[in-house]
Amino acid sequence: QIDYTGTDPSSPCNKCLNVSWDSTPPCTCTINFTLEHSFESNVFMYYGLSNFYQNHRRYVKSRDDSQLNGDNSSLLNPSKECEPYRTNEDKPIAPCGAIANSMFNDTLELYRIDNDTRIPITLIKKGIAWWTDKNVKFRNPTGDGNNLTALFQGTTKPVNWPKPVYMLDSEPDNNGFINEDFIVWMRTAALPTFRKLYRLIERKDNLQPTLQAGKYSLEIAYNYPVHSFDGRKRMILSTISWMGGKNPFLGIAYITVGSICFFLGVVLLIIHHKYGNRNTSADIPN
Repeated sequence: QIDYTGTDPSSPCNKCLNVSWDSTPPCTCTINFTLEHSFESNVFMYYGLSNFYQNHRRYVKSRDDSQLNGDNSSLLNPSKECEPYRTNEDKPIAPCGAIANSMFNDTLELYRIDNDTRIPITLIKKGIAWWTDKNVKFRNPTGDGNNLTALFQGTTKPVNWPKPVYMLDSEPDNNGFINEDFIVWMRTAALPTFRKLYRLIERKDNLQPTLQAGKYSLEIAYNYPVHSFDGRKRMILSTISWMGGKNPFLGIAYITVGSICFFLGVVLLIIHHKYGNRNTSADIPN
């Protein structure tokens, strides 16, 4: 995990700490780090946020699923649940709501340093969203042709976005409401400290690890402000084994609940053994 919030004055990203949503050009910083061990299989690159409450009730409800599913009437007349991010300058916002308005928009690039030469690591941006979200829950508006600029005509971008939704990507199958970065963000987290999948790093050569042990650098286009609410940002590299990914929370939860159940079982067994055989019926005289 690499924390790049920049709260430490010695951090390269400290100069970007008070960045705003619409900073032009974006503040950039680079953090160097070393991998002590190689990553042998496919690598998952996440961004993590702390002290960010995506589970707030009004925040969770602030979206229009019909609009996100490509309904043309909802596109121009979003749900009132999106207030105060329903309209801007008398135009409907697409996508509307607080969730979309607060979408994570830092850009992360990874490089391997070999003899002072930076070698870019290929980061795959497709395949990071759930299949059901990509193919069922999210759809672009329909109309004549596939020109998203024309299909989203009459709408405006969310207040905090630097560009409209139809410019999220240059590839037609990853643009608009079906952009996978957008889809991943729209699946809200249950806890205030969370991470979301950002990119994939696929293994290309079975004889070589996906990421060799050595020196790397993380280049960040710092656009997403978190200092105002004491939040933190981090980049996470993770991999999986044949048993899946590491999830210590589930193990701790299972052991805790199991221990409580065992303790209560012992207590109830003692109570039953001590008091269960007593004759509690009262003798009623004739």
